[in-house]
Amino acid sequence: MNLPPDKARLLRQYDNEKKWELICDQERFQVKNPPHTYIQKLKGYLDPAVTRKKFRRRVQESTQVLRELEISLRTNHIGWVREFLNEENKGLDVLVEYLSFAQYAVTFDFESLENNVENSMDKSKPWSRSIEDLHRGSNLPSPVGNSISRSGRHSTLRYNTLPSRRTLKNSRLVSKKDDVHVCIMCLRAIMNYQYGFNMVMSHPHAVNEIALSLNNKNPRTKALVLELLAAVCLVRGGHEIILSAFDNFKEVCGEKQRFEKLMEHFRNEDNNIDFMVACMQFINIVVHSVEDMNFRVHLQYEFTKLGLDEYLDKLKHTESDKLQVQIQAYLDNVFDVGALLEDAETKNAALERVEELEENISHLSEKLQDTENEAMAKIVELEKQLMQRNKELDVIREIYKDANTQVHTLRKMVKEKEEAIQRQSTLEKKIHELEKQGTIKIQKKGDGDIAILPVALASGMVPAGSEAVSGTCVAPVAGAVSSVPLPPPPPPLPALAAASEAGKKRFVPEPWAGWELELWPVLPPVLKCQLENCSLGMRGVFSAVGDLVISSPLVSLAVKIKKPIKTKFRMPVFNWVALKPNQINGTVFNEIDDERILEDLNVDEFEEIFKTKAQGPAIDLTSSKQKITQKGSNKVTLLDANRAKNLAITLRKAGKTADEICKAIHVFDLKTLPVDFVECLMRFLPTENEVKVLRLYERERKPIENLSDEDRFMMQFSKIERLMQKMTIMAFIGNFAESIQMLTPQLHAIIAASVSIKSSQKLKKILEIILALGNYMNSSKRGAVYGFKLQSLDLLLETKSTDRKQTLLHYISNVVKEKYQHVSLFYNELHYVEKAAAVSLENVLLDVKELQRGLDLTKREYTMHDHNTMLKEFIQNNEGKLKKLQDDAKIAQDAFDDAVKYFGENPKTTPPSVFFPVFVRFVKAYKQAEEENELRKKQEQALMEKLMEQEALMEQQDQKSPSHKTKRQQQELIAELRRRQVKDNRHVYEGKDGAIEDIITALKKNNITKFPNVHSRVRISSSTPVVEDTQS
Repeated sequence: MNLPPDKARLLRQYDNEKKWELICDQERFQVKNPPHTYIQKLKGYLDPAVTRKKFRRRVQESTQVLRELEISLRTNHIGWVREFLNEENKGLDVLVEYLSFAQYAVTFDFESLENNVENSMDKSKPWSRSIEDLHRGSNLPSPVGNSISRSGRHSTLRYNTLPSRRTLKNSRLVSKKDDVHVCIMCLRAIMNYQYGFNMVMSHPHAVNEIALSLNNKNPRTKALVLELLAAVCLVRGGHEIILSAFDNFKEVCGEKQRFEKLMEHFRNEDNNIDFMVACMQFINIVVHSVEDMNFRVHLQYEFTKLGLDEYLDKLKHTESDKLQVQIQAYLDNVFDVGALLEDAETKNAALERVEELEENISHLSEKLQDTENEAMAKIVELEKQLMQRNKELDVIREIYKDANTQVHTLRKMVKEKEEAIQRQSTLEKKIHELEKQGTIKIQKKGDGDIAILPVALASGMVPAGSEAVSGTCVAPVAGAVSSVPLPPPPPPLPALAAASEAGKKRFVPEPWAGWELELWPVLPPVLKCQLENCSLGMRGVFSAVGDLVISSPLVSLAVKIKKPIKTKFRMPVFNWVALKPNQINGTVFNEIDDERILEDLNVDEFEEIFKTKAQGPAIDLTSSKQKITQKGSNKVTLLDANRAKNLAITLRKAGKTADEICKAIHVFDLKTLPVDFVECLMRFLPTENEVKVLRLYERERKPIENLSDEDRFMMQFSKIERLMQKMTIMAFIGNFAESIQMLTPQLHAIIAASVSIKSSQKLKKILEIILALGNYMNSSKRGAVYGFKLQSLDLLLETKSTDRKQTLLHYISNVVKEKYQHVSLFYNELHYVEKAAAVSLENVLLDVKELQRGLDLTKREYTMHDHNTMLKEFIQNNEGKLKKLQDDAKIAQDAFDDAVKYFGENPKTTPPSVFFPVFVRFVKAYKQAEEENELRKKQEQALMEKLMEQEALMEQQDQKSPSHKTKRQQQELIAELRRRQVKDNRHVYEGKDGAIEDIITALKKNNITKFPNVHSRVRISSSTPVVEDTQS
């Protein structure tokens, strides 16, 4: 059935009954006549020898023949069309020739030729002009001139001879019929196939004749021609062909300016809206479908000179919606060169202003960073003071609690004492009363005890104790009372206890201060034993610390030097970012051996594949080694060749002699030796084997002058005492300030973030809201909970509402804004959380410990050389800084642990890189939820306002005349088209089957969107406008 792919897919979707009907319909349209039948009939109409009477009889059926030909071209299979167009039949040539014949009389009026032959001959001069003459006379800008030169055959005139009078008379007969219209439809059917379209575009006269058909008096024919030409414009490469056809139109019709006749028809046919719409649509496309902005302005100015702008101003009140849409599309895409120039100047000024503002922003950013660092340091200092005051407050509270307990105990003791005294007084009174009554008698025994005896027993006693009784009458009571055990005395006050402890400590000798104190012999043996044990323990601690210092990574910086690999060919450079030797400790590279891999690889093949292009012959490694040996045979080399080479390069960078270097190392002179050079030199610390070889050479009394410069340096270098310790100390001193500067902001960020998160009452309220809503959602299934892990905050975005339009976080944001407005800016209380999230606290604490070990090593070295002023100044100036850094590290650790525990997490499993990012993500998501909620509210409010306005407008318009209603519909149509213009799914039509028909169908539906945007001042890559098919 010769269907294009999209129609074939549509056909397959039909049921079998529908398919059968289509097949039957196709059978009815079977080929009635072969192509040559139509061609012979058309040639018969073109025969100049036929008489006028015979022609009149023949021409009666010409229109019907052309209609049948159009149906055959449109419905028959592609093979029939190809047969019609092949070299044998040359149907396209015949059809174009007949079209030219049919409009002879219209283009060249016969009467004007008869009345003024000379004038007619002048007009016909362009007929015989050559293509070269036409090109020579063309004064068009370069894009037009190029288009003519590229498609010169399109610009050739009809024929090189004048038509005969009989031909013109016959043509007049044909022009009164619809033959021209049907011929155009036949050409349109041919162009709907890719094969036919290519033939029409390459034909020397086809497009020119189609353009000349605009002289036809039938407005319907002219509208058809303009639709076809507009469709060709939208096919890639078609725009130049159409312009060439109108150049030919200008020459043939004697126009002073191109498109003159078109504008004349546009003005005169004001009673035919379809033609006016087609004409305006063609002008819109031919002007604004060009990529070159200069050429576009040129085409626009051509129509401006022909009076298009004034005429469009008259048509702005037209009642035709379609025409209004085309006029508005043209006006929306017009280039205003003056406005463009003004915009360009404004843009330049704006760019200069932007550059100035960017520079100001850069300076302000630097100031902001400095201010932020200062503020963070102040905040940390205040936080530290607050923590210290809190600790002091806790101590005071504890003292107050102990004092309160002691006061309570003392009051209790005083009360008990008073009660005892009262009881004693009561007992004494009773004893005296009984003694007066004679009931008892007080008697003093020989051992000093006092006995109270009844009178019956006391009568037989010796009356010698009467004196004692009178003198010690209170003694029995006292003895009785004292026999009762009193409570223990109260403990001393903390202040007194502390003073007592301090007094004791003054007599305890420090283990590192010696045992020669004078008070030592008078100490109790137990205390001596305890102090001796303490001394031994401290010695063990110091010994352990010493071991740690010696084995620290700062010392063990000497790594195995890899030998350079000698290749046969020059190899390209692999631009990787290498790690420094002191950076590989603890990495994966410390556990791999690339040299072992090279032993397993075919390096010759590798070199052959990757060698650089410009190469000489392969290097003979054996011979090169022999040459090197022969060349350097006058010097004795004890070191490895590659190691000696690298050492020589390092020494050349320093530009110092061996004596200067060794002297600087001995006195720790970092002004002479920069820290970078010291770190490089640490790679060449002499190994044990190298020291043995150098010492053996020296013991054998061999001449040192015979040694190479590197060997002599290494011999002198190896004689420095405690070389490794000194080099390590120099590297430590050189990097100390940078380490302090790097670690301090990180610790400050941890402290500030931890304290701010823990102390934020607004954040606490937010978590309270989340807990409440979560319990509300889960309690019926899982039961209520008392808290949640911080990682649950990430799940707030995953819990969506029923309509899937918002999340639980969006709802919480709304709740906070409506019910808890005072906590909506809770994130302003969280300081430096993002900076703290990037800190590895564990690594920072390790770095602080490394600094302490380095300082301990430096102090030990200073005790051995107390005359070294450089070490003394370094220790005096930086010991306080390190102490402050250690205090900050302790505070940071404690503050972070407290914050983590405060939120129910485990400090051991939750480092800062896990803890703080939770809050960073939560704050970011919360802010985004706030913005989306605000945007949704604005959209809803705008929609409500629009609906209210529409309702009010409709109520007003219902009361007005129908003309207002028509105008409203027109405005809505234009607004709809503008909305469609916003789409950017541009479709460039290629020359394929069905393309022309698709374009014309889309153009008829007015689905033409905007061209390269004028108002945005942005050049668009494709010059072809978008033509959309809304049914697709």
